[in-house]
Parts: sequence; C-alpha cells; structure tokens
Amino acid sequence: MNTHSVALIAIFLMIFQAQSQTPKTLTLEDIYKNNTYKEKGFGPVRWMKDNKGYSTLESNSEVGGKDIVKYDAKSGKRTILVSATQLIPEGETKALKISDYQWSTDDSKLLVFTNTKRVWRYNTKGDYWVLDLVTNELKQLGPNLPESTLMFAKFSPDATKVAFVSELNIFVQDLKTQTVEQLTTDGGDHIINGTFDWVYEEELSCRDGFRWSPDGENIAYWQSNTEGVGTFYMINNIDSIYSKPIPMPYPKVGTTLSAVKVGVIPVKGGETKWFDIPGDPKNNYLARMDFIPNSNEVMVQQLNRSQNENKVWIGDIETMKLNNILTETDDAFLDIHDDIRWLDNASYFTWSSERDGWLHLYKVSRDGKEITPITKGNFDVVNINNIDAKGGYVYYIASPGNFTQRYLYRSKINGKGTAQRITPVSQDGQSKYQISSDAKWAIQTFENTTTPSVFSLVSLPAHKTVRVLEDNSALKQKYDALGINDKEFIKVDIGDDVLDAWMIKPKDFDASKKYPLFFYVYGEPAGSTVQDNWAGGDLWHHYIADQGYVVISVDNRGTKTPRGRDWRKSIYGQIGILASEDQSKAATEILNTYNFLDPERVGIWGWSGGGQMTLNCMFRYPEIYKSGLAVSFVSDQRLYDATYQERYMGLLEDNAKGYHDGSPINYAQNLEGNLMVIHGTADDNVHYQSYEMLVDRLIKYNKLFSMMSYPMRSHSIHERENTSYHLRETMEKYWKANLPAGGK
Repeated sequence: MNTHSVALIAIFLMIFQAQSQTPKTLTLEDIYKNNTYKEKGFGPVRWMKDNKGYSTLESNSEVGGKDIVKYDAKSGKRTILVSATQLIPEGETKALKISDYQWSTDDSKLLVFTNTKRVWRYNTKGDYWVLDLVTNELKQLGPNLPESTLMFAKFSPDATKVAFVSELNIFVQDLKTQTVEQLTTDGGDHIINGTFDWVYEEELSCRDGFRWSPDGENIAYWQSNTEGVGTFYMINNIDSIYSKPIPMPYPKVGTTLSAVKVGVIPVKGGETKWFDIPGDPKNNYLARMDFIPNSNEVMVQQLNRSQNENKVWIGDIETMKLNNILTETDDAFLDIHDDIRWLDNASYFTWSSERDGWLHLYKVSRDGKEITPITKGNFDVVNINNIDAKGGYVYYIASPGNFTQRYLYRSKINGKGTAQRITPVSQDGQSKYQISSDAKWAIQTFENTTTPSVFSLVSLPAHKTVRVLEDNSALKQKYDALGINDKEFIKVDIGDDVLDAWMIKPKDFDASKKYPLFFYVYGEPAGSTVQDNWAGGDLWHHYIADQGYVVISVDNRGTKTPRGRDWRKSIYGQIGILASEDQSKAATEILNTYNFLDPERVGIWGWSGGGQMTLNCMFRYPEIYKSGLAVSFVSDQRLYDATYQERYMGLLEDNAKGYHDGSPINYAQNLEGNLMVIHGTADDNVHYQSYEMLVDRLIKYNKLFSMMSYPMRSHSIHERENTSYHLRETMEKYWKANLPAGGK
C-alpha cells in the first residue's frame, strides 16, 4: 500500500469519527412517524402459582404467533408451556393472536382473548378460545354469537365452565358439553348487564362487571339502567357522503346518572335476586363489588354522588341481607383504592385510607370494628405490590424524600417497626414491581428521565439482580447520541408552598442571552407532570427546547403526587382557580430567579385538563402569558362528566360560583396574547362541543385566534393516518410564528 492510499484511509477515518461524534438531530418525523425512539417492553409477565418461575409471550418463528413460555427464576431454564402451533384453529393456518390469556385454577385449561375491538377507550370485546391442555383441543366460546362481541370471560372455580358477556347479557358455557346458557335476557337499549356505561369505565375504572361465587354456583353482577341519562351525539362527517350521528349516554355535571344495582343469579339459570342497597341508585355509585373468599358474601362499596362518603356493605347472597361494616368520609373527596386483601382466613381485610393525613394501609376486622395501621409515617403509600401474609410483610411503592421518584418499601403487617426501603439507593428514579405471591422474586422496571425502562429479575428482600431481561440499550444509545440537555429538577417557592418543577435548556444554551419561556401544564388531580420517569424520553419537549426555548413544567398544589392529603385536597371546589394562581405565581418567581428568561416571550400549553389550565392562565393572567396552545380542553366545567367534575368541585347546586369561576370560557374576554385551540371532533371524553362553545365566545368578544380541528379523532388525537405527525408539526408552526425562538 502506497503512502497516498494510507493518507486517504486516514482522512476517511477522521471523517467517519467526526461524523460518529456529531450529535444526531432530533426530528419530529423520527419521533412521530418513523418510531425511531420506540421503547421495548417485556412480557406480559405472569408469576406461576408455584412461585418458582414466570410465564411470558415470545414469537414463534416457524408458524408465527406467540408461544407461552416459562422461565425458572433461579436457573433461567426456558420451557414452552403452550406452543403457537397449539393455538391454530381447525381449518386455519395462522395461530390466534394473543391479546390476553388466563389459566384455570388447576392449570388444565388456557383461555385466550383475541380479535379484540375497542369499547370507548379500551379493547375489551373480542373472541375467546379455550385450549384443553390435557386433550389439546382448541374450542371457541360462544361460536354462534356475533364475532368479537364477547367480554371478560372467566373460568368457574372448578374450570368446568366459562362465563362471559355478549351484547350486554351474561352467558355461561359448559366446557364438556359446549352448551351455552344465556343467564340474562334484558340487556340492550337502556339495560347493561355485566359491564358498564362510559362514565363508570372512564372515572371509576369499572369494566368487568360480574364475579363467580367461590363455589361456582352463582354469579354476582352489576346492572346499569341508563334511562334518563342525557345522550350526547358525536357526528361522523368523513366516512360517508351523509353524516352519521354517534349517540352515547353521558351524564354531564348536575344531570341524571345511570341507576346501578347488584344482583345474583344461579349459574343453572333462574331469576336474579337484587340487593336493596339504601339510597337513590341514580345518586350513588356502586364503585366496587367482589366476593369474600370461601363465602357466600359479597363486599360492595357505595359512593355517594358527592364522592365524600364511601359505605362498605357486606351482602349475603342467600338471604340478601346487608350490613354496613365501615363508612369512610372526607371533607373534600374520596378516591377508590383497589387494595383489599383478605387475611387470617378472611377474618380481616386491608384498607387504604387518608384518615391520618397520609395515604396508608390499615388492617380491618370483617365486622369493621377493629382498624389498625399497617404502614405509618409522614409519607403516602403510592400503591400496594404484594401482601405476603406468610412472611408477615406488605410490599409497596413510596417516596418519602422525593415526590418525583418511586421506590419499593416493606412494612410488617402487624404494624410494628418502621418502613424498610428495598430498592437500592443507587437507583435514583422510579421503579415498578411484579412480585411473586411468596415475595421471594420480582420483575423490576427501573427508569428515570434519561434511562428508558430496564426490566430485571431480582430476588427479595435483598433486591439482588439475578438477570437483566431487557435493558433498552439500543434506545439509550440513540437518546444519548442526540446530545440534548437533561431535565433539571428545581424547586419553586411561591410563598404558599414550595413546588416541584423541571427545566430543559437548548443544546446551545448561553446564560448571557435571554430565551423564550415555554411552560407545559396539567395541574388537575388526575395526574402529575413533574416526575423522574422516562415518559417516552419526553422528546417533544426536548425537541422544542432545541428550537431555542427553555421548557419548564411545574406541579401546582392539588396534583397527584405523594405529598399528603392536604396537598391533594387543597384543590377541592376550585379546579382551574387555585392551579392557575399557583402556576402564575410560579411563573413570576421563575422569571425573577433566572436572568436568562425573557418575560416578553412566555408561552404555555397543555392537553385535556392542561388545556383547560392553559386557557385559565391565558385569560386570568394575560400580563404573564403571551402565547398559549390548548388541546382537547374543557372550556366550561358543566360540560364535562358528572363523576369526575363533581368529585373535585362538589355538586353544582352547592358550588355554582366555583364552577363559573373555574371555567375559562367565562374569562375569554380577557384574552390579549396569541392563542391556538385544537380538538378532535370524535372526542368522547371532552366533547368537541367544549371547543365550539369557546370559539363562539371568542368570536363574540372579537378575539382573534388560531384553530385546528381533527375530524373523527378522539381525545388523544392519534387515530388515522399521519395524525400524530401532522398535529406536532401544526403545533411547532404555531409556536415559531407566535413565540419567537432563540436567545437574544
């Protein structure tokens, strides 16, 4: 090789090294169109009943579809439990696509959920198939029923039958004879059996609406009567030359709710017996119902309409007698918690409560007379992961020292001693766990703002990593190659409280210059924006920062963070009022603190509740916010669903002024800066009506603004081709035109 060739190679190597060291440019196309930064998941994972291993789904390269495989926790040995070849229906060539699956109690049968379709927000209806692992026979449930109409199929305790809902009625199929018995026949029109209306699903997380009795002889179920509930109509204008109305029963603030009751019907057929729970069924919620283990009794939680009283009833399904064993109250509102576990041969149950000012777990006797704390201290239990009755511990997520992070703790069930942190101190960020029932093993998911999800098998309680299951290392390398600035977590003292916030600066940040300030807001009790988690890398805000903005998000009082009852309940009766005040004080303090921020270029944006908060900030504090962008927002709180809005605002008849003052539409006349509003016309959650009413009001006051509608897109504005990419480009164009970027 001559000297000239060596020199050329050296030059090429230098060019390659320079290119490889140059940070990759973050683009909207890569984020929203090419899925360049898509995170890998792991699972779904199910711990086996022997607690020695877990099952998961893995692709079968030979026939397609997925195998259900088992991994031994200790050795890592892999065993195929069910091959995709066993899930090929007779006469077909492709295996069933597994959307969900469940084992019978004796592990002799497998129930597969497939061919799913969406009901409101979730894919809860589809087809079910049963694989008999002894005979290897694969049979479809309800073969004569309409395709993709089955919901919530469940094995009977002895695995001889499966019950399910189809077209608002409950059915039972005998797995030996394959005969199908229709238990209810009145479903349809206003009657819903075994599942729920829109508002129960959305606001109370109620979807599966029936339960097998422990002896398999009866089924207890919810029935909803939507008669009298107002019908809201969405309009499909784009899939036909004639418009098509889409009706949905939707109770708005102050209007009629569904009448809901709980009944019991024999599996062999017959009449339903109904519990006569005191109170007007149209002005109470039956938020939870389940059988007490090894009994003929159900526990029912009844929330009053104001959602500040929760009565716990024990009902005998033979005598239909009811006993109110516990009543939880709050001066503001109550949340429903799914933390009930039965202990000591079902003589005690666990119960979550904020009665001492923090969210803690309690042990309650079956008659409700004994209530003793399990967890104690000035911190909130975020969620319960495992109650190990044999080992004597409850494992839960908490974060006493940093409200933006989440760690695994454990406390003794007898309430003695102090909380013990299990997550290593080296793992700053947030961790979630799937723990085996004996609490010896767990699948940990660890993440923070710069680390995508890392899935690991750990042994407990020592929290020793046995093996890493998925580390998303390729995504981490792509993220690091962007060369973007990390989120900086900061504190903002607004006088009334010290708020958590984060800040992202542009790549080429120069502290001697002044940059436009770009706020991202949510501000309502349903969520929090200031968390030390991955959140998809929050690439939209990193992208905006690199266009020449300083991006900041602040959690005002009332957001869903583990800061105690008083913090969360402070917003009661004043949604939109307290939060926008806190946000304005935070903006003022931030502008006074950081000299590199330009007070003449302050923008704010948010989605859903954050869209409402954006409007309230723009209309109430026009001297601070110069530009705003509100997406899928509530303009008048009376337009939103009764269950959510009344929980946090009280009843309209008791707080008419709060509803008026918290609704941004009533301050539209104060708009001074630039505003853009965006909404999907098929938003079943926050209706397009909210958008149109605000537009009408702005026109009335001759306020000029920008607007964009997305036809037949829902609350998340993501359906149909190219939607997400188009939405983000539209947003970027607005910001660059109305909030000039770059340091000056």
